[in-house]
Amino acid sequence: MKTRISTILFALIFITTAGIAQTHDAFFQKADAFFKSSVVNGRVKYATVKKDPSALNALVKMVAEAKVDKSNTAVFQAFHINAYNISVIKGIVEAYPVGSPMKINGFFDGKKHTIAGKSTTLNNLENKVLRANYPNEPRFHFALVCAGLGCPPIIAEAYLPSKLDKQLARQTKLAINNAKFTKYNSEKGKIQLSQIFEWYKGDFTKNGQSLVDFVNKYRSEQIPSKTKVGFYTYDWTLNDAK
Repeated sequence: MKTRISTILFALIFITTAGIAQTHDAFFQKADAFFKSSVVNGRVKYATVKKDPSALNALVKMVAEAKVDKSNTAVFQAFHINAYNISVIKGIVEAYPVGSPMKINGFFDGKKHTIAGKSTTLNNLENKVLRANYPNEPRFHFALVCAGLGCPPIIAEAYLPSKLDKQLARQTKLAINNAKFTKYNSEKGKIQLSQIFEWYKGDFTKNGQSLVDFVNKYRSEQIPSKTKVGFYTYDWTLNDAK
């Protein structure tokens, strides 16, 4: 009898796990298709999505009803990065036309989104779900796109568990080597970084490394360690593909 019960329980667990995995696969496939059709040159086609929000709304529903846990790090991280970017787009579309997310009251710290069955804000999703659980992963900052042009550009694909590490590395390298994002003046011995590096300095300077050390990890042309670091003003203009 015990053996039979154990077999039944194992079968139920297997079926449940397989079902959740299939749901995850469906989400990542639909998210990938959405980003491919709605993003161009690092910007979002908000007007197009506003005109027909059916794909976005379906994703928002999937994000709300999803079941994810930290047992699979890649799935957990990829899901929440996509959930953040989808929620940002949803918030902008609801208020569109608008010139900046900062024009929307409480956009980051007031408006609630349902993520995997829990009500949360964008700030909490970034800081209490991703950064808090994975404090040694600064590359999140190059994947979470806040709808402002000051952010690294949003990519025309979903972040996928199977290639998440490569995607995060690629996006970090693209940002660090983009002269508009990382402004280095060799003659003056100065580098101007995004305020992302100022606001989240601790994420980039763990284990005694400097901001220049972090930049040099991903920069194709190294800069001197004594380079003076400054920060340019963040551009909150909407990343709208008009």
